[in-house]
Amino acid sequence: MASERILVVDTEQRGRAMIASALESAGYYTITASTRQEAIRRFKEDPPYEIVLVDLMGGAPGIELLEIISRAQPDVPVLITASQDHAKEAIHALRKGAFDCLLKPIEINTLLSAVGEAIHHKRHMQQSYLLQPNLEQVIATRTEMLRRAVSDLERSYDITLEALGDALDLKDTETEGHSKRVTAYTVALARAMGLAPSEIRIIARGAFLHDIGKMAIPDAILLKPGKLTMDEQSLMREHCVRGYQILSKIPYLREAAEIVYTHQERYDGSGYPRGLKGNEIPLGSRIFAVADTLDAITSDRPYRRAQSIEIARREIQRCSGTQFDPRVVELYASMPDRLWMELRREISQHPRFTSVALSSPELRF
Repeated sequence: MASERILVVDTEQRGRAMIASALESAGYYTITASTRQEAIRRFKEDPPYEIVLVDLMGGAPGIELLEIISRAQPDVPVLITASQDHAKEAIHALRKGAFDCLLKPIEINTLLSAVGEAIHHKRHMQQSYLLQPNLEQVIATRTEMLRRAVSDLERSYDITLEALGDALDLKDTETEGHSKRVTAYTVALARAMGLAPSEIRIIARGAFLHDIGKMAIPDAILLKPGKLTMDEQSLMREHCVRGYQILSKIPYLREAAEIVYTHQERYDGSGYPRGLKGNEIPLGSRIFAVADTLDAITSDRPYRRAQSIEIARREIQRCSGTQFDPRVVELYASMPDRLWMELRREISQHPRFTSVALSSPELRF
């Protein structure tokens, strides 16, 4: 049975009690604190502790406590607990030196596994220091741990992104296959252009959620089978602004929101909502415009059957310099037709988008 002392810091009595009970059942000796001040006092006056569990407590207090502990005893692993709403703060804590992050609600097995890994890591580091390890290896180990922790948080972002897309699918069934296909095409073009993985992630998010603003459009307009009136068209055009307003409130989608805002702009300045022209339009939106038209022409619509990729290519080239950025059109024209057919087939065979368009680990959402 374990007998290590663990300090549990959480402002919520229920959270403290749950974690302490689970740890004590596993044989650990726990001490709890409800405030930062109490935690600091216990940490300084009642040592030693094998590890410390700190809830973010709304952000700054939790980060400050982490920094104090790290300065006082850098060999004591600090585990962060945080809600999904504080994912950004959790990433900041990991970069500040936290050993790991547990997202609430916390499963008992996950908690015990993380605690066990932290204690094992501390023992390993103590032995390594005694043996005077290579400093570069220590840094590499910590960097890999940080990479894995951040990757776990980004997976939770994937889930959020898929949920937003699913919500739109329920509202407008035409977007389901379209959103996934047009994002796959956009990512293919962005990769061919040689953009950095970080840029492609942003563009992919914006492409996938480009029509999210339609959730704010009345069903009577969105689902109308016939032609829209001028007033209805004006309301429908608001989906760009509505989408931007929705996504710009979400920190990790803030940059992607710019693509949602500008995805209906045209290269010659005749688009909406702001009439941007040329390079005033974000590059991601200029790439998306070509991908969007490719899918629109090659997909069935209520008013016509799907047309060939060859017809789509001719139409896109015809609109080079007016609707589309000539540089993007030239790149698109250099890519083989079979690529778009293969992407379309893959999308139809996979229920989740992320497994297709962003299959490379470095290009996760």
